[in-house]
Amino acid sequence: MIAIPPPDVSRSLQISIDAKKKELLGEDKNGGSDYGPRGQPIEVNTHDFENKKLGKVVPYGIYDIGANLGYVSLEIEHDTGQFAVNAVRLWLEQIGRKLYPVMKRLMITADGGGSNGSRLRLWKLALHQLADETGLIIVVCHYPPGTPKWNKIEHRMFCHITQNWRAMPLASLLIVIALISNTTTKTGLKISRGLDCNTRAKGIKVSDAEMATLNITRGVSHPEWNYSIAPRNKKHEAVVWGRRLSGVEERGLRRGRKPVWSGSIGHT
Repeated sequence: MIAIPPPDVSRSLQISIDAKKKELLGEDKNGGSDYGPRGQPIEVNTHDFENKKLGKVVPYGIYDIGANLGYVSLEIEHDTGQFAVNAVRLWLEQIGRKLYPVMKRLMITADGGGSNGSRLRLWKLALHQLADETGLIIVVCHYPPGTPKWNKIEHRMFCHITQNWRAMPLASLLIVIALISNTTTKTGLKISRGLDCNTRAKGIKVSDAEMATLNITRGVSHPEWNYSIAPRNKKHEAVVWGRRLSGVEERGLRRGRKPVWSGSIGHT
């Protein structure tokens, strides 16, 4: 299990990230039902083949758990590790730094597959580049295999976007942007959006030599899912379960002792 301690929003922040299902652009059927004028149904194409002119759109979401604010970055090409990290970069530039100007550390919870997979080297390399640019220590906690729906963004943001555009053909990118921006809830959820126009290649390989340059520290509990990445020019602080270790705990960790965490273990 992943332990998520209460965040200190003055210096650290916890966000939940994930890529939503790719959506075809065009006059295609969209699941769900909604009210409309009697005898005037929305006409859609018989088959949901990809429109080569319009293509498809990839929504990548960032959800601020504490503030109940969302951000969606839209890509019209490929869902890659670089696209996932750039979504976090755009969120930091447009929202994160304004809300949390003294933030020193960013904690990310994500599922274990896709463009932000726990085994994806390109994701870690691009995340390290972001740490170098921003000076942030980035702590990543992946959910175990088979538990992607534990991710809070799934049932606090994505489900409301799906509900908002139910039975509505996503005929163009502008319609997708409008429907995402107009998604709100009674609990105060607000979602911003941005368009990522960068062109990225598929199948980029990251060598062992490049991985060796990363300033990455694995967690004691499930190191394959929990790790922290610090800028190359900054001394790495020992981080376990998303919190900073004390000097005594860090020295004990070097001697093979596990730190004691008094908080609740497991997802909240």
